[in-house]
Amino acid sequence: MRIHLKKVYINSIVQLEFLAGSLNKRELKKLNKILTKCTLLEIDQEILNLSVELMNEYGLSHGIGVYDAIIAATCMVYDLPLWTHNKKDFKFLDLVLVDR
Repeated sequence: MRIHLKKVYINSIVQLEFLAGSLNKRELKKLNKILTKCTLLEIDQEILNLSVELMNEYGLSHGIGVYDAIIAATCMVYDLPLWTHNKKDFKFLDLVLVDR
């Protein structure tokens, strides 16, 4: 895995999703090294409130999940683009979506 980092922001949900996807200890070590170069954003009450709004608005109609709602809300509150391989999961939101 080769990622060129400029300024990358993540929250704890993104961090956990990366770690959960690691296949072995070597990959886990690599991921942790990459994640230490990222800026960790706090998930505060404003983000959680917006996540609830997103779940109410898009949970049934578009299938947004809890973690995706928190990730999207984090990007919205901090006014950041969302880097994702799953643009379809977020295309209905007012976000700038960036693919690798």
